[in-house]
Amino acid sequence: MRSRLLPLLIILMAAVLLALGIPLAVSLAAAQQQRVVVDRIDDTAHFASLAQFVDIDSPNGSPLAPPGERGKTLQKELVKYHKVYGIKAGVFYRGRGPMAHAPTNWNLPEVGEVLDPEEGEVLDSFNEALASRRSHEPAQVWPWQRNRLVVASPVIRDGDVVAVVVTDSPTGQMRSRILYGWLIIGAGEAAAMLLALGAALRLTGWVLRPVRVLDATTHDIATGRLKSRVAAAGGPPELRRLARSFNEMADNVEDVLEQQRAFVADASHQLRNPLSALLLRIELLALELPEGNEEIASVRTEGKRLAQVLDDLLDLALAEHSEADLRLTDIGELTAERVASWSPVADDKGVRLVGACPATTAWADPIALSSALDAVIDNALKFSPEGECVEVEVASDGKVSTIVVTDRGPGLSDEELARIGDRFWRSAGHQNIKGSGLGLSISRTLLAAGGGSIAYDRHEPHGLKVTVIVPRSGPAA
Repeated sequence: MRSRLLPLLIILMAAVLLALGIPLAVSLAAAQQQRVVVDRIDDTAHFASLAQFVDIDSPNGSPLAPPGERGKTLQKELVKYHKVYGIKAGVFYRGRGPMAHAPTNWNLPEVGEVLDPEEGEVLDSFNEALASRRSHEPAQVWPWQRNRLVVASPVIRDGDVVAVVVTDSPTGQMRSRILYGWLIIGAGEAAAMLLALGAALRLTGWVLRPVRVLDATTHDIATGRLKSRVAAAGGPPELRRLARSFNEMADNVEDVLEQQRAFVADASHQLRNPLSALLLRIELLALELPEGNEEIASVRTEGKRLAQVLDDLLDLALAEHSEADLRLTDIGELTAERVASWSPVADDKGVRLVGACPATTAWADPIALSSALDAVIDNALKFSPEGECVEVEVASDGKVSTIVVTDRGPGLSDEELARIGDRFWRSAGHQNIKGSGLGLSISRTLLAAGGGSIAYDRHEPHGLKVTVIVPRSGPAA
C-alpha cells in the first residue's frame, strides 16, 4: 500500500513544485532581460542627446563634410563604449548613412539587400525609431539561444526625427546570469523535493503503521492464533478507533468460539457416562438373547461407533482449545517413531508400512504433530487393501519440511478431494469402514495451531497422497 501511496504523493508534490518553479524561472529570465533593456535604453538616450547637436545640412539627414567637433566627440564616445562593453552602437541618419558608429565596419543593411534574422531585427528597430517610437520590446532570450539584443531610440530635433541611435548587444553574460539563477531555483526545488519526500515517508509511515499492525494481527487470527490483538499504535484517530473496534470484535468472536468448544467438550464428556451405561446394559441384554442375534450385534456396533464419535469430538475440542508448544524438532526422527509404532497394526492388516525419514529440523509442537501423523497413517492403513504398501517420506527445502504419506487404496474423485478434511464427512464408498469423519479434521486443527498445513492429492495409478507441511522458520521470524 505504501508503494502505491508514495508515488501519488511524489507526483502531486512534483507538480506543485513545477507549477511554482517554472513561472519563477520565466520571471527571473524576464527580469534579467528587462534590466539589460533598461540599461541599453539609458545608453541610447545618452547617445541621442549627444547626436542632437551634430550639424546636418538637410532634413533628410545628409552629413556635413567633414564632421564637426561634436561629431568627433560622438564617434569617440561610441568607440570607447564598444571597446569597454563589446556592444555595437551607431547613430544613423534617416537615409541609413552613419553619423558615427563603432565598430567602423558595422552599418545598416542596404535597401533590397537579403537579410538574415539578426539584420532584419536591427532594421525593424531602426524603422520603428524613425516613426518617433522607441523600438518594440525585444523577444525573450533564453539560455540555449544565441540571439542579440537590439534597442533603438530616435534622435529628435525641432520635433523631427533626424537620426536613430541603434545598439546591438551580445547576450552571453545575460544568458549566464539567467542560467545561474535557474540553477539556484533548481537546487531549491530539489531540496524542497527531498524535504517533501522525507515528509511523505514520515506521513505514510504514520498513517499506514496501524494498517500494517492490523494486517499482521488479522493474519495471526486467520491462522489460528486467536489470542492475537492489535497493539496500541500511533496513526490517525480513525485508524486507532478501527484498531479498538477490531480488538472488541476479536474478543467477542473468541468468546463465541470458546463457548462453542466448551459446549462440545462438555456435551461429549457428559454423554460418555450414559452411553457407557447403555452399552453395558446392551451387553447384559445380549446374554439373554440367542447367540448370533443380528439385531443385538447391529445395536452393539452402532453403540461403539457413537462412543468413538464422542471421543473424537472431545479430541477435536481439546485440539482447538490448546496452544501450540513450538520447538525446533527433528521431523525425521519423530516420523520414524510414528512409523515404528504403527508397523504392528500394518502387519496385522497385511499392509507394508515403509518410511524414508532423513534427519531434518522444523518448528513444530511434537505432540500435536505426532497426533496428526497418527491420524494420517491410520487413515492410510485403514483404506489400503491387503498386500499393498503405505509409504512415508520426509523431505525439506529452505522454507518448509514435508511429510508425504501415500497409499494404494481406492482413492477419491475430484469432488471428494475438495471435501476431504471436513468435519463428519466420509466418502459414500467408505461408509462401511470404521470411523467418525473427524480424524483428518483433528489433524488439520493440530497443524494449523503450529503454523503448519495439510494437503491432499491423487496418488497414481490409484490411492491418496497426503502432504503434511511444517514451517522451518521459528516463531520470531
